[in-house]
Amino acid sequence: MPSRSLFAPSAVPDPASAVRDACFLNVKDAATYLGISPHTLYVWRHRRQGPPSFRMGPRGRVMYRRTALDAWIDEQENADSRSNSALSPLNAHPQRPTNPGA
Repeated sequence: MPSRSLFAPSAVPDPASAVRDACFLNVKDAATYLGISPHTLYVWRHRRQGPPSFRMGPRGRVMYRRTALDAWIDEQENADSRSNSALSPLNAHPQRPTNPGA
């Protein structure tokens, strides 16, 4: 008789889906969500850069709201001329050269 797993395939928790479904993420999970290292998040927090974070609980753990991370990603995308055609220098109207001596 073939051996059966104790867990159905759908019952095994997927760490990536757990991170996607969480409202608040710690530094490690937020870094995983963003695809960067936790060290980078710590550096950004120290420099007051990157996504907004806050301290939560009696131990003061650094946390990130998933919605804030999504909003921050959208801001980064909109600020990049490669993904925002309004900022692309290729779409700018050419300037007429001024002739100050004429």
